[in-house]
Amino acid sequence: MSEKIVTFIGTGSMNGAIASGLLASGFHAQNVRATVHSAKSAQELPEKLGEEAEGVEVFSSEVSADANQKAVQGAAAVLLGVKPYDILDVLESLKDALDEETVVISVAAGVSLDSLQKAAGKKQPVIRCMPNTPARVGKGALAYSAGSTVTAEQRKLAEEILGAVGMVFQVEEEQMDAVTALSGSGPAYAFLLAECMKKAGMELGIDEELAKNLASTTVAGAGALLEKDPNPEDLRKAVTSPGGTTEQAIKAFQEGGIEELTLRAMTANAQKSAEMSQEYNK
Repeated sequence: MSEKIVTFIGTGSMNGAIASGLLASGFHAQNVRATVHSAKSAQELPEKLGEEAEGVEVFSSEVSADANQKAVQGAAAVLLGVKPYDILDVLESLKDALDEETVVISVAAGVSLDSLQKAAGKKQPVIRCMPNTPARVGKGALAYSAGSTVTAEQRKLAEEILGAVGMVFQVEEEQMDAVTALSGSGPAYAFLLAECMKKAGMELGIDEELAKNLASTTVAGAGALLEKDPNPEDLRKAVTSPGGTTEQAIKAFQEGGIEELTLRAMTANAQKSAEMSQEYNK
């Protein structure tokens, strides 16, 4: 992959994280291109992307109106990291500049493969990806769906790029709303649990700073255990001794309806994702 050009259209939170991870993995900076709006951002971007970013070619739309078109020429992969409501217009503006073999990867929530395909042209290989925020630290869960014209080689390239910031999973597009509810928004659920644990610790007499640190470290540590053994039920049972303190807490969670509440929350998330998709894909 090191000889192929990868272009990032927009370098916000997620596209920036993927670009940084790709460079940190050893990908040649000279083969990475990126676009930003202002000339100032163009100057600041290499430092933002990390010490491996020296040599990245940055294009500014403030300096050149056709910055995006220049950046995608000859690229093997183009990652679109602009806002969902802008992505189809941006993609359509790139249509004539893209090579036929360039695989276009969208990391925008809610924009369907069909809409991407129509904007790019019916033969252009397009991929829709749902990453999540732990990608910023190389621990992301990135689910993607591929359009009908994407080849096995192009899927492999996409997985290598996305895999620089986490685990990559191919899914059917009809699962994307559920994926959004599970992994896309999932980190916020873990943060909410840590927040609730901190508040409960304070109610039990622990000072705020210590409660925050204990809760955050505990949730992060549990995540590390899950990374080694992705079987949450087994891990829970292993630390739940019959008649012990943990069993009492788990019993209270279950009697309080935690499973039903989780399903209700994720269903609401998936429904909102579907509504947003309808709006973006009109």
